Amino acid sequence: MAGGDTLGIGISGLLAFQRALATTSHNIANVNTDGYSRQRVEVATQTPLISGAGYVGTGVTVNSVRRLYDDYLGLQVRTSTSAFSRLDRYYSLASQVDGMLADSQTGLAPALQSFFNAVQGVANDPASTAARQALLGEAGTLVDRFNNLDQQFADLSNRVDAEIESAVTEINSLASSIASINQEIARAEGSGQSPNDLLDKRDNLVNQLAQKVSVSTVEQDDGTLSVFIGNGQTLVVGSQSMTLSAVANAYDPTRAEIGYALGSTTVNITSQLSGGTLGGALDFRSQVLDPARAALGRVAIGLATDFNDQHLLGMDLNGDLGANFFTEPSVDIDAASTNGGSGSVTATITSVSSLETSDYQLRYDGSNAYTLTRLSDGTTTAIATGGTSPYTTSAIDGFTLTITAGATAGDTFLVKPVTGVASSIDLSISDPRKVAAAAPIRTSATTANTGNATISAGTVSNTTNLPLAASITLTFDATNNRFTVTNGPGGTISYNPSTEGSGKEFTFSGYGGITFTVAGTPANGDTLTIASNSGGTGDNRNALLLGSLQSEQTLADGTATYGSAYGQIVSDVGTRTRAAEINREAQSALRDQAVSAQAAVSGVNLDEEAADMVRLQQAYQAAAQVISVSNSLFETLLGAVRR
Repeated sequence: MAGGDTLGIGISGLLAFQRALATTSHNIANVNTDGYSRQRVEVATQTPLISGAGYVGTGVTVNSVRRLYDDYLGLQVRTSTSAFSRLDRYYSLASQVDGMLADSQTGLAPALQSFFNAVQGVANDPASTAARQALLGEAGTLVDRFNNLDQQFADLSNRVDAEIESAVTEINSLASSIASINQEIARAEGSGQSPNDLLDKRDNLVNQLAQKVSVSTVEQDDGTLSVFIGNGQTLVVGSQSMTLSAVANAYDPTRAEIGYALGSTTVNITSQLSGGTLGGALDFRSQVLDPARAALGRVAIGLATDFNDQHLLGMDLNGDLGANFFTEPSVDIDAASTNGGSGSVTATITSVSSLETSDYQLRYDGSNAYTLTRLSDGTTTAIATGGTSPYTTSAIDGFTLTITAGATAGDTFLVKPVTGVASSIDLSISDPRKVAAAAPIRTSATTANTGNATISAGTVSNTTNLPLAASITLTFDATNNRFTVTNGPGGTISYNPSTEGSGKEFTFSGYGGITFTVAGTPANGDTLTIASNSGGTGDNRNALLLGSLQSEQTLADGTATYGSAYGQIVSDVGTRTRAAEINREAQSALRDQAVSAQAAVSGVNLDEEAADMVRLQQAYQAAAQVISVSNSLFETLLGAVRR
């Protein structure tokens, strides 16, 4: 309405307050709309007119409908939301492992204790078939516990895989929606409009994306928003969105990872992603699940190997040497799917004490050179085959590698000495008579001896050439202070109590690894005997040695027992879980503060809007009254003219 007349001014006010009332109504209607930012009408005076009396006001005009939004507070909400979502998912998954390992019913500790209690039961009564059967029963329970725990770890790994696939689908959908809204916003901005509701919708989508993965954004001059994830990988630029995909791990096709499309190439960016529920699941897998599964495998293979080694040195009720008590897991080695050569690698455990709770990557560098990297800490070992094939390395962290030729430069292999092996441990014997509770040898001093020499019960460190058929006899030659050995290694062994001391230990290292001690002073012609312990049903010497394994520190370079090694797993997982819980609570408070701060600026306050409604209604009515007065003046003027 041109001119500074009353009618024009009234109409400008009426239109402005009508717009303001509509905006307030829009705020009230969206009080519960997720991500909505309240809006406010920005008004200004219309250009005044110049008259003889000076400038004359012409009313009010609506400049814009502004969205009340603070970019910094929005960033704080997005960042804190991503961090909380990560910790929340990490804690949720880690607490499941914590409960699983520490549970008195399903954890390994009670089964391990019951197993060694049963071993002690056999030692207490080695001739008892019932005690032997109880041992096999407890051994079966222990094996099941190892298998079940590893299966639960595998199930959790599968759950993480499913979460990765689901998150990738949702991220792609959100990225596509953001790109579509970018296009609409750019169109509106180009026409000079401010698409407030579209901006809210886009910010809400970005916040939903931040719940999945950590994101960063950059607003462009045309109003579009570029979105980045990982280490700067572009997810959305303008109206274009990139595509993520769930890809198979190069070594394990059942293990899901995240791929990023670069033209016709897909790049694995799993290690570059963080934040959100996806980052939490990935962190859980790498920081809790994989280490716990490897540590459990080390306990399993350590127990199976040590128990078998000692069981093989015993004798069963049938008079036979002991066989393997457990089935020992083998080392799993996976060739990368990208390998171009035909080389292969196998591994053999040489020392369970030296095993680490880690996987290893073996890479062929070319020219007969390989690099073995311990993935837990990045420690590398250079291997040079010298062109020999197959080539067997010296022991590395408790295992050796046998490498055959045929690899091409860049080929890699994943070596898993302990990961997942707890699922393959099993019981190798089912007959209680085959429990080797007795030692395979017995020693004695001939009753007709005239001296006072004695021989200890003796132990064996291997069963090579044990005297199972013919006894070893030691006959003392007083003239030369030595024993003459019959049916044993060597012709004579010196023994002079007066100069060498009574209680001298002898070891037949090449003959069954027999070790025994002779004490006292033998007379000339006295004999000592080492014979097979066949029929020794009451002998419990090997059972005692088997039982002593429970307290021996045979793992972690001789610093941990089976129980303490398992306890360390429980402790590590428990510590990480508790730390995640504490950090989660702290991050929840930070997120709530950020949301509250943003709500103070952008949130709809019904009391405030109601007050504005009353104020604007009164202003609207006043503007209408101005129009009415203008109409009365006009009617009065017309009446005066008619006269």
